[in-house]
Amino acid sequence: ILFPFVTMADSSARSESLYMSKLAEQAERYDEMVEYMGKVVKAADVEELAVEERNLLSVAYKNAIGSRRASWRIVSSIEQKEESRGNEDRLPLIKQYRLKVEAELSGICDTILGLLDGYL
Repeated sequence: ILFPFVTMADSSARSESLYMSKLAEQAERYDEMVEYMGKVVKAADVEELAVEERNLLSVAYKNAIGSRRASWRIVSSIEQKEESRGNEDRLPLIKQYRLKVEAELSGICDTILGLLDGYL
């Protein structure tokens, strides 16, 4: 046993979450990958992750954030076009949708910052 103070259940749950994170990466389901890597980080018994774990954590958050950044750019561009055309009737809907994407982005960023501050 590498870490005698880690119970077998903790080690097994961490290993399973790590595997599921890799599976989610292959399926390009990055939001799920974020969830699984969060479990890995919380189950870590040390303040430092293994290289593979750090890389998976980075990939998970990079892709989860990246897709929403792309969405934000598209919606923001549409909002600007509609403003310039004077289509005021659709602007509240577009703005509401942009704010939804911004809230998702902010939530993901808050989550990774919480993991980094609280566990690593």
